[in-house]
Amino acid sequence: MEKKNLDWGSLGFEYTVTDYRYISDYKDGKWGEGQLIEDPNVTMSECAGVLHYSQTVFEGCKAYTTKDGKIVVFRPDMNAQRLQDSAEYIEMPAYPADKFVEAIDEVVKANAAWVPPYGTGASLYIRPVMFATGPVIGVKPADEYQFRIITMPVGPYFKGGAKPLTLMVSPYDRAAPHGTGHIKAGLNYAMSLHAHHDAHSKGFDENMFLDPKERKYVEETGGANFLFVTKDGELVTPKSDSILPSITRRSLVYVAEHVLGMKVTTRKVEVAELKDFAECGLCGTAAVISPVGKIVNGDEEICFPSGMEEMGPVTKKLYDTLTGMQAGEIEAPEGWIHEIC
Repeated sequence: MEKKNLDWGSLGFEYTVTDYRYISDYKDGKWGEGQLIEDPNVTMSECAGVLHYSQTVFEGCKAYTTKDGKIVVFRPDMNAQRLQDSAEYIEMPAYPADKFVEAIDEVVKANAAWVPPYGTGASLYIRPVMFATGPVIGVKPADEYQFRIITMPVGPYFKGGAKPLTLMVSPYDRAAPHGTGHIKAGLNYAMSLHAHHDAHSKGFDENMFLDPKERKYVEETGGANFLFVTKDGELVTPKSDSILPSITRRSLVYVAEHVLGMKVTTRKVEVAELKDFAECGLCGTAAVISPVGKIVNGDEEICFPSGMEEMGPVTKKLYDTLTGMQAGEIEAPEGWIHEIC
């Protein structure tokens, strides 16, 4: 199979139209048989529920070419479960987990020429999305939906790759108490766009959102979870009911504790204690881990000892171990690597 003629090492994190996408429609109370199609456009009613009441949820995972030439996907079963959890929370029909993984298999195989070669640092980003297509004008769930998977080859999420980021503590809230912060719904990301633009306009790479109730505890950014490393090498992850349960974070926590033998703690993290940490990173499917060098909280600048030039040693070890598993260089826990072809 001949690969596409692309400059794989220069790819950014942006949309590219690939050859095939997978769709399945929900109508009359059931999901129809899915299929691969070539048309990247969506046609639906002007009164579709997604347009008026934001009934949409999505996922993100990646396909990689391993050292021995296989194409694999990292833990798609967890994406299937999270999509179900997200859909059910905003009254959408859950897409069956087994069909979800089968759909991933089909669309990745069909777009195998777009999967970046081993060693390029790039991957095939897979975006499953579900949205309300049925017309609805009263405030209620729609009766019809579409599940769709699109793919695209991507490079690093943040420009500059592993160069440490500068964040600002946002004056805005990402999620409400007892709201939708813990699910992967499109409306959460819409809520973060103004804050994201505000941070960029002030020269920052991203926001640090605090808890919406007391505004004293660290939550997440608009698209990634936080990891902290103490000066004695303990991994600390923030705890909150409104943080999205990142699959990458959960995987890194397991790697830290069971592979690297680190002490791991998940607890509330006060913004006031940030100055006491040795390293900080953002983690998620898109970024894997991006190091943070500095956080600005009003007039206070918090500079981590790991610096602004490269990843801290613990963060780098975590990054190298997880990406090594994804690339087939390091043995992964059973069930983590799903082989496509």
